Amino acid sequence: MTIEQLYEIYLRHPSIQTDTRLLRPGDLFFALKGPNFNGNAFAARALELGAAYAILDETPALAADQLILVPDVLDTLQQLALHHRRKLDIPFIAITGSNGKTTTKELIHAVLSSTFTTYTTRGNLNNHIGIPLTLLAVRPDAQLAVIEMGANHQKEIEGYCAYTLPTHGIITNIGKAHLEGFGGIEGVRKGKGELYDFLRAHSGTAFVLTDSPDLMTMSRGIPQIITYGTQNANFTGIAEQHAAAGSERPAAAGRPTAPSTETFLHVDITGGAATGTIKTQLVGDYNLPNVLVAVAVGKQFGVPDDKIRESIEAYTPSNSRSQLIEKDGNHIILDAYNANPSSMRAAIENFARLPITTPDHATAGASLDHKVLILGAMAELGSESLAEHQAIIDLIAQYSWQQVVLVGGDFRKLSHPYLSFANSKEAGHWLRGVGLKGSYLLIKGSRSIKMEEVLS
Repeated sequence: MTIEQLYEIYLRHPSIQTDTRLLRPGDLFFALKGPNFNGNAFAARALELGAAYAILDETPALAADQLILVPDVLDTLQQLALHHRRKLDIPFIAITGSNGKTTTKELIHAVLSSTFTTYTTRGNLNNHIGIPLTLLAVRPDAQLAVIEMGANHQKEIEGYCAYTLPTHGIITNIGKAHLEGFGGIEGVRKGKGELYDFLRAHSGTAFVLTDSPDLMTMSRGIPQIITYGTQNANFTGIAEQHAAAGSERPAAAGRPTAPSTETFLHVDITGGAATGTIKTQLVGDYNLPNVLVAVAVGKQFGVPDDKIRESIEAYTPSNSRSQLIEKDGNHIILDAYNANPSSMRAAIENFARLPITTPDHATAGASLDHKVLILGAMAELGSESLAEHQAIIDLIAQYSWQQVVLVGGDFRKLSHPYLSFANSKEAGHWLRGVGLKGSYLLIKGSRSIKMEEVLS
C-alpha cells in the first residue's frame, strides 16, 4: 500500500493510536515496537476493540482486510505525517532547546490560540513518535501549529525537521543537557542548531534571544530574524519578582512572615509591544526569555496586546514544572520534571534570590535559613557527570540554607556535608518526619529520580 492510499484511509479515520489501552472504535492502530514492546502482538486485539485498521510490519497469524502490512511501522507513521504536513499551508513553529521548551510551547500556544485555531504538542510528546502523532492530529481548520522537538543526540532535530517542515523556529537556549548523547556542549550546539540549519536552507524565520551570544552567532544567515531579550532586540523586557497577592500570616518565632502563595515573575515589556506589566504565574526570572518570545510570536502573528497579556497571565504550570504547592504549612516549588546542570543552577540561584517578607517588612533574598533544597541527581551527563554534580555542590555551598538534601545518582559518589538519601522515597520519609513548618522548599531533579515522590 502506498502512502497516498494510506492517507485516504487516514482521512476517513483521522484518529491514530499506538496503545490498545487507549484505543477507541474507529481509530487507526499503528503497531510500533521497541526494545521492550512489540505492537504487532496486539494488532488483532486492536481490531477486536474496534480499530478501523491496524498497520503492522510483521506477517500476522491470521489474514484480515483491516490488517495493513508495511515494511516499517515507524517509518510509515513518519511518512504519513510528512504527507499530511504538505497538505497544510500554514505556519509551523518548531521549538527546541536545552531548557524551557515545554513552558515556551505552552505560553506561545496560549497566546496564539486566543486569536487563531492553533494546534500544538500534547504534553511532552516531542520525540520520533510524538512529533508525527502531533502532526497527524492537526485538523484542516488549523491556522497555526506549534511543535516541540526534544533531542538527546545529533541529527535528531534534522530528522524531525524533514517531516515537520517548520516555517518558524525557536531555540530557547544552549545548555548542558544530554551531554552523553550529544558528545559535550559543542555537540549540543550542533544538534540544537539543526533547526537553524533547516530555517536557513528553506527561507525560514527564527526568533532569537539577543542575550545569548551562542544563539546570535548560530542564527547568522537565516533570512528573517526577529529578536527578543532584555536589550538591543525587537522585543524587550525586564523581570521583577513580587510576592503574589494574598494576606500574610503572622510570623512564627524566628520565622519570616509568609505570603499565602509563592512569589511569581512579573515582566515589564519595555519595547515592541504595549502589554504593560505581565503578571505571570511562573516562578523564576529564568522564565523571562520564555515570556518574551511568547510576546514576540504573538505580535508577529497579529495577536492584540491585551490578549497577549491576558493569555500569559492565565497560564498555570503543571506536570511538576515549577508547580507552586502549599502543603503542611510549607511553600513548595516542585520542579521535578527534569534537570540538567544549566537548569539546576538557574533554579538554585533563583531560589536563593526569592524574596521573603520578614517581620520588619524588608525583602530578604538572603534569608536562606528559611529555605530547604531537596535536589535529585542529574542524568545523561556521561563522563562529565561527577564534575557537574560537584559544581552543583560547590554552588550550594556559597549559601547558608535551613537544610540541604541530595538524592541518588552521582550525588552519592561525592563527599559533601549535606543529608544524602538513595532515592526520593527515602527523602520523602525524612521530610514527613522532620516536621518542617513555615519553610520554603525547592524540589528538583531528573525525571529518572522521580522527585515528586518526595511529597507522596
